[in-house]
Amino acid sequence: MVKNLKNLIILIIVIATVSIGGYFIYKNNTNNVEGGTTQGNLLSPQAAAEKAINFINQNLLSGGVTASIIEVVEDNGLYKLELKVLEEEHTSYVTKDGKILFIQGIDMDNPIESESPEPEKLTCEDIKKTEKPLLEAFVVSKCPFGIQMQRILNEIAKNIPSLAKNIEVKYMGSVQGDNITAMHGEPEAQENLRQICIREEQLDKYWNYIDCHIEKGDIENCLVKAGVDRNKLDTCMSDNSKGLEYAKEDFDSEKKYKVTGSPALILNGERVEEFDFGGRTAEAVKTLLCCGFDIESDICFQKLTETSAATGFSETYSQSSGSSGGSCE
Repeated sequence: MVKNLKNLIILIIVIATVSIGGYFIYKNNTNNVEGGTTQGNLLSPQAAAEKAINFINQNLLSGGVTASIIEVVEDNGLYKLELKVLEEEHTSYVTKDGKILFIQGIDMDNPIESESPEPEKLTCEDIKKTEKPLLEAFVVSKCPFGIQMQRILNEIAKNIPSLAKNIEVKYMGSVQGDNITAMHGEPEAQENLRQICIREEQLDKYWNYIDCHIEKGDIENCLVKAGVDRNKLDTCMSDNSKGLEYAKEDFDSEKKYKVTGSPALILNGERVEEFDFGGRTAEAVKTLLCCGFDIESDICFQKLTETSAATGFSETYSQSSGSSGGSCE
């Protein structure tokens, strides 16, 4: 096994930076020697190459993997080494006194472009299709970006009510004993549980509550405004209640899909990214959801806002400044 084999690539910048400094010191020293010609300190090309290869094999490689010399030549005041490691060839440099090893040279007149391709964006054709698509949105209720996604989904539900049945907001967290936990502490945990209970037992009140809550987070006023049955809600949220069982189902789904941040979207059981379809806007998420239908629905032709939704609590759908995307992890 190669020990830090990626040192040959990953540490290029660090090592090369140190080496370059050493190279200029080396050049100055050699230039100060009378005539700048070979002196007693300097090694032959083969001797310098052997010293470099011994260093590489003893310090950078292990597990029986070794580097071998293909060729050594003089190049720009250094010895240029053509090496072979496994089946790959590498070019390194060493100073003529054999003291400084350059793992890789960088041609500053012809910089190498990044070979890492941009990740391919999903298209509508890539989305798994079904007769009744389901978009699961994982959030936590005090995360500014989770609230942003709830704002987007609420906008869809308000403007295209028939799509509301294809959307389910789920919550992240865990249950420890008889208590629900969340990443932002007890107030968030209780609000997550509150929204879970409304979703499960008073679904017709859920979006009305969310529509109010995303403005200021005013729980009491929003419960009244949405017409939530308080007795039913309190029973659901009490210890050893159904609420914890509902929450566990959400958290099991969170683990199943390996969700780590709020918000996260799952469409028809597969992870999807709203940014592949335009970002954190109602139109982008609606388009994404509609891509999940096996037969395109007429309701999907309705155009929604392409403005990025506000993050955090806001009385307006959009905001003039601030981040249009992010997550809580």
